Amino acid sequence: MEGDVNRFLTHLAMKENVAASTQNQGLAGVLFLYEHVLERPLDRIQGVTREEVAAVLDHLDGLPRLVCTLLYGSGVRLLEGLGLQVKDLDFGRGEITVRDGKRQKDRVTVLPEALYQPLQKHLQRVREQHEADLEAELGRASLPCALVRKYPNADREWGWQRVFPASSYYLDGRTGIRYRHHLHESVIQRAVHQAVQRAGIAKPAASHSFATHLLEDGYDIRTVQELLGHTSVQTTMIYTHVLNRGGLGVHSPLDRLRKPMSVEVGGGLRD
Repeated sequence: MEGDVNRFLTHLAMKENVAASTQNQGLAGVLFLYEHVLERPLDRIQGVTREEVAAVLDHLDGLPRLVCTLLYGSGVRLLEGLGLQVKDLDFGRGEITVRDGKRQKDRVTVLPEALYQPLQKHLQRVREQHEADLEAELGRASLPCALVRKYPNADREWGWQRVFPASSYYLDGRTGIRYRHHLHESVIQRAVHQAVQRAGIAKPAASHSFATHLLEDGYDIRTVQELLGHTSVQTTMIYTHVLNRGGLGVHSPLDRLRKPMSVEVGGGLRD
């Protein structure tokens, strides 16, 4: 049922090329039909409310809280977020570059303004850790072999390090080199599961709340699809237009939560 609705909305956006207001009217009409006429609400499209998102985030702390606010505020998926490298965050433009993401294509999405300071403080700690690793003749990030051959020292450079590094190294049995991978996804999954329970939310936490809340804020379906990597995009110029900070610019739903979010990460880098 939800699949048919999604295909209809995609058809409006990508085939009929209707205006943004018409796309959102179509979405609102479908939701009204299923909820009030058929009495079969489309939970997968509606997702969780902003209040529920805030409640879950309030029951997180430390590094999981920072990771989850970034995921919600940018629409980045869990493994995409954990795999981010320092160079993928552009604070000047308010953008995140997701490399080799959904459908093995790069895309650009919004970097929430609410996370500028928390992320920069976090990165300062990560950099101190990286510099200490270099002094111990470590500090190497796992990179594609072709890239290492082309740039032999890239794996030690700051820009290529993980934004959310693991607390320990692993030994590559093939090369004999010790690398620092990203934080393991189970750390975040476990923390979110516990936060949902503590918040008293009966339904599962939805990873698509970013999209739902952008639509509620009036952004058109095509824009949301591009940010999430759901559509075939042939040029990054589309993203440059979408993320323009002018009147058509996208503002993260994290920056629109009614309750201001405070994200502090303390106690060191652990997983």
